[in-house]
Amino acid sequence: MANEKVDVVVVGSGASGSVYASVLAKAGKKVVVLDNGPDRPLTDLISSDIWGRRLKPAGGPILLGGKNPFAYANQGAYAVGGAALHYFAQFPRYLPTDFKMKSEHNRGHDWPIGYEDVAPFYDKVAEQIGVSGDAKAEEKWRPPGKPYPMPPLKIFPAGKVWLKGADANGIHLIPMASGMNSTTFKGRAACIYDGWCADGCPIGALANPLVTYLGEARKAQAEVRGLSNVTRVLTNQAGTRATGVEYYDAQKQRQVQEASVVVLAAWSAQNPRILLNSATDKHPNGLANSNKLVGKFMMTHHIAGTWALFDEDITPHMGTVGAQFMSYDRYAKTSYPGAFGSSFMSAGTSHKTTDYAQSRGDLFGPALAAYMKRAARGLTHLTIFGEDLPNIENRVELISDKDEYGLPMARLIHSFDNDAVALWNANFDQGMKIAKATDAKECWPGKGPVMPTAHLHGGAIMGTDSSNSVTNSYGQTHEIGNLWMAGPCIFPTEGASNPTYTIFSTALRGAEQLAAHWGSVAG
Repeated sequence: MANEKVDVVVVGSGASGSVYASVLAKAGKKVVVLDNGPDRPLTDLISSDIWGRRLKPAGGPILLGGKNPFAYANQGAYAVGGAALHYFAQFPRYLPTDFKMKSEHNRGHDWPIGYEDVAPFYDKVAEQIGVSGDAKAEEKWRPPGKPYPMPPLKIFPAGKVWLKGADANGIHLIPMASGMNSTTFKGRAACIYDGWCADGCPIGALANPLVTYLGEARKAQAEVRGLSNVTRVLTNQAGTRATGVEYYDAQKQRQVQEASVVVLAAWSAQNPRILLNSATDKHPNGLANSNKLVGKFMMTHHIAGTWALFDEDITPHMGTVGAQFMSYDRYAKTSYPGAFGSSFMSAGTSHKTTDYAQSRGDLFGPALAAYMKRAARGLTHLTIFGEDLPNIENRVELISDKDEYGLPMARLIHSFDNDAVALWNANFDQGMKIAKATDAKECWPGKGPVMPTAHLHGGAIMGTDSSNSVTNSYGQTHEIGNLWMAGPCIFPTEGASNPTYTIFSTALRGAEQLAAHWGSVAG
């Protein structure tokens, strides 16, 4: 069934899609946002691991492969608002070195833009949705910018206990920049520090799309359709323009939404799948893929976690699920001999019952029960994220298996290279050195047989032209001028810090560019 043509259809309602919807709706464009998940009110966001699981996908249409498969259940979403509905809202920035890896180290890629191009949008995002933190303290590692609109979040003992060990190792911890309210902001409540952020925030203290950009888009008359599974981007007969998208609605009925501009802002593995499934006789390799780079250079952070157990009550259940402190002191790409890539540290996340149990997977029965009683008083965690370099073999490709709508599913193939493994091991060594220098009674690396993964990037990377990329620096595809990409899928490298602040900021940069040049893009 065909729907009335609109100015723009945005696929995905998470961090990047909500920004495009807001900017374009407020610019007077008729906007439709399509998301595969249900449209839930804030009252559906219940502080419970069981209820929070509803916000996350259960599998497919992306299968996993490679030596180090990407574990996406907690990184994806099944709800309007996307993964930003239940994210940790840690808002560190990328540093200038992240934008010029090729120039500085002859590894990976350079971005076609620099830190100075994104920095104004970091400041804009902070002003628009609220960031808590100490911008001045961050200037130890990055160029000066505007102060954040809110002071840092409260500090709890589970974070403070790491300061001594970090200092002993020459590591400076500062308050985590966070997309959570430390004070009331634009009518949204301040954080109550109950530590259930990853299951959604029913009071609106966490800057999720429902209470920020998507809420603004709705006020500007954008239409949001949940339970809408987009399967293909449609093009004109000549293959020169996108004309809209095909999707299946909540009743599994095929729908067509025509639009002057299409923005793909879904998950980083789903965007390439949609492009590849949109192949036509004019685009036999899929849309925007004559160079066969769609779905390539998939990247994910690896995680080295260190546990520390204290005798005293450090209230580990209090705070936020992100972290209280952060440091870039091991962010230089060559911080460790024999390893390459940036590392980003965060300390003092809140914990719940499942965390206590999972921290000692070797214990069972009475031994586990006794340990969990101690952990509920004295357990804390240090996390070090490590960088994965872009590798063309880490990819999304279509497979013969079909989804419920008869379209090919995809496989996300990912393996860490030797540099990543070396960096992961070095980060465990660093974490243990810090933990041993605290007053903890026990400490141990959270190291198992699997390298944990977080934050998927790549698949439609930006670059200078079609010889090295899928899009330009704004997310406009090189081959089809009215088809745009948004989110971490366009990142040519991933740094090591949490990406969401950069996702919001690059999306705002792209959306403002599209709005300013609407006539030439939309035709």
